[in-house]
Amino acid sequence: MEHVIRAVRADEWPKVKDIRLASLRDPVAHLAFLETYDTAAARPDSLWQERSARAAEGVAVRQFVAEAPDGRWDGTVTVLVERPGEDSVFGEPTTMDQTQVVAVFVRPEARGAGLADALFRAALEWSWELAGPPIQRVRLHVHEENARADAFYRKFGFVATGRRVDEPGQPGVQDLEYEVRRPGPDRA
Repeated sequence: MEHVIRAVRADEWPKVKDIRLASLRDPVAHLAFLETYDTAAARPDSLWQERSARAAEGVAVRQFVAEAPDGRWDGTVTVLVERPGEDSVFGEPTTMDQTQVVAVFVRPEARGAGLADALFRAALEWSWELAGPPIQRVRLHVHEENARADAFYRKFGFVATGRRVDEPGQPGVQDLEYEVRRPGPDRA
């Protein structure tokens, strides 16, 4: 693999915006993301600048990218830190130290080259190494009809928790929760 997997830098907000918009053009974007292309494209540059700055700090969120030798970003994954007492992405209170993987995307022409695996390894490694109380699990949610993502997450080692959450704004549609528990002696 010629790509470099690395965290975004604050000044890279135009590329953060570009890859997000590319992800929202994917044919299964309606199954994978909670916003639409039109909504994201209309957001002001200040939002993208703030998003990039927070991801670069790596305290509450970290975004990783797969950067090709020519500088093009061919994949991305974002990891959100969830601590007890805080509300999670879906609004429920968090009961343990955990991270949540969101905004997973690899450009169609780069799929099959191991980029998703490399991005997930970076996300998990970062999660386990976070300062503060040890992260007990990394979780994610997948739309019940997103078979491609479901297959990848299972292959990577995520297991279904049996928990389902309602998809925001889509009555009767649910996301399935998957997790990977912390390995080793720090496990709760």
